[in-house]
Amino acid sequence: MRALGFVLAGIVGLGWFGSAAADETCQSPFLPKVTGQEDYIYVWTLGIKGVGDGNDSIVTVDANPKSPGYGKIIHRSPVPGRHEAHHAGFTDDRRFLWAGGLDTSQIFVFDVGTDPAKPKIVKTISTFVKDTGGLVGPHTFYALPGRMLISALSNAQDGSGRTGLAEYSNDGKFIRAIWMPKEAPYGYDVRVNVNLNRMLTSSFAGKKNYMRPFGELIKDGEAMKNFGDSVIVWDFHARKPLQVLRVPGAPLELRWALLPNHNYAFTSTALTGQLVLIYQQEDGTWATKNIAEIGANIPVDISIAPDDSKIYVNSFGDGTLRVYDVTNPFEGKLIEQVKLGEMANMVSSSWDGKRLYATNSLLSQWDKPGDYWLKAYAWEGGKLVPKFTTDFNAVGRAHIMNLNSKGFGSRAARPAPGDRRLSTYAAPR
Repeated sequence: MRALGFVLAGIVGLGWFGSAAADETCQSPFLPKVTGQEDYIYVWTLGIKGVGDGNDSIVTVDANPKSPGYGKIIHRSPVPGRHEAHHAGFTDDRRFLWAGGLDTSQIFVFDVGTDPAKPKIVKTISTFVKDTGGLVGPHTFYALPGRMLISALSNAQDGSGRTGLAEYSNDGKFIRAIWMPKEAPYGYDVRVNVNLNRMLTSSFAGKKNYMRPFGELIKDGEAMKNFGDSVIVWDFHARKPLQVLRVPGAPLELRWALLPNHNYAFTSTALTGQLVLIYQQEDGTWATKNIAEIGANIPVDISIAPDDSKIYVNSFGDGTLRVYDVTNPFEGKLIEQVKLGEMANMVSSSWDGKRLYATNSLLSQWDKPGDYWLKAYAWEGGKLVPKFTTDFNAVGRAHIMNLNSKGFGSRAARPAPGDRRLSTYAAPR
């Protein structure tokens, strides 16, 4: 509790606090990967009144250093209105990108297969709340075979953090909703380890918190108590909760280790500033261990290196990217820090581990005035070297990033045998 109080004091002092999730190494194991140089970064971008048409949009940034448009915005696909653009994820064939609005609970489906440089909206699902019996705030979009698994943040009855999961077929038909257990009602991220038949979910806060102006929220002591403190271990196939792990301080993004027999995952806690290991014990049950003190910097998104050697942590409070050596997963060692800029939020690693991307918007009611960007770095000589900065001030505020390749375009409807940058190999999870 002392640590929690310390971090909360830091939050109040900074005036900020955040949640945040997707990158190539954390994509669903059911998804083909971009294993080499990516061509495009899709950024689900928050629309801002008075900025352009003010609408949320999918923005395409050219990420191929051999392209004349490298580091530039080359396309923008707006949707009608502002919906609190936040997270997005590919279908299992990687030909469609689903993107959600935390405020209106609408879901937008973009065709990214016909022309990967120019995503095109092809479907809008406006019945998420009705379909699911009251789930609100679609957050993580996670590909399963032939369907999309979606975690939600809240509910329509009282706007609290009581929530659940939803599943839709790839063509947009509702399949089922699964509510979180009463003893751990919050939701946030969801990730699957296929080999272990285990699924993890984490926890955040309800709509009456995340859509509230941050300055008001932090002054409301009762409201600040309404953040989740649990990670749930599920039987994936049965969708049955098996164990509730208490991880105080709003555990956010979940990242499974990628190598065989690495039966563990990581998360970070926004309110208590911890990097946390979630690991399987010899008896098959699960436990947690705090492996690094990140500090009162409001850690938000995390990403994992493809060889499980490093965890990248972006901190919203001080705008810093921290790199932890987790070769020994029970001990996180800080080995690198990069000052990104104000409100650093999402961080995404390429599948080959050579490049990192970061953005800096969280939620419309919590962001502050400033510059909004996407930044690219690459490992060179053991250091992270800046490659480009893409200015988003004319199009909105950049949040989640999804990487893609030209190879997943129309010609890739059938696998391209000669393209070494693509893989239909599913990660050993």
